Amino acid sequence: MKGHEDFLRQAIELATKNVTSGAGGPFGAVIVRDGEVIATGANCVTAQNDPTAHAEVTAIRNACAKLGTFQLNGCTIYSSCEPCPMCLTAILWARLDGLIFGSTAADAAAGGFDDSYFYEQVRLDIADRALPTENLLRDEARVSFDTWCRTQDKVKY
Repeated sequence: MKGHEDFLRQAIELATKNVTSGAGGPFGAVIVRDGEVIATGANCVTAQNDPTAHAEVTAIRNACAKLGTFQLNGCTIYSSCEPCPMCLTAILWARLDGLIFGSTAADAAAGGFDDSYFYEQVRLDIADRALPTENLLRDEARVSFDTWCRTQDKVKY
């Protein structure tokens, strides 16, 4: 039976093949449930002109499509590298049971993929972020949440 190291090696191999094939950046991810690979993903940001097409997000999209669900309870994601803030958030939203990764954020930074700026921006108050941000029409916008709360047959997530 395959273990954590086997699945992580598969993610690392995907990352390396992604580079050598010219398909994208050095990132790969594998999603596993009950010892079976459900889906994989490799970084295809430049190939798809999609800044959200990181390996983990791609693997999550593929797994959700295959399983016909938006939550991946019972699954573990193996990533060739420590996920960036976007990918970590996607992993949390997908409700994966676990995350196992190989190289670290520091390793990625040394390779030219430094996410420290994004980690810093997330921690700041809105007014202190580099991206000019305004909060307008809050009362009008909250109507959507009031409507959601009153809806009886909603699918919670």
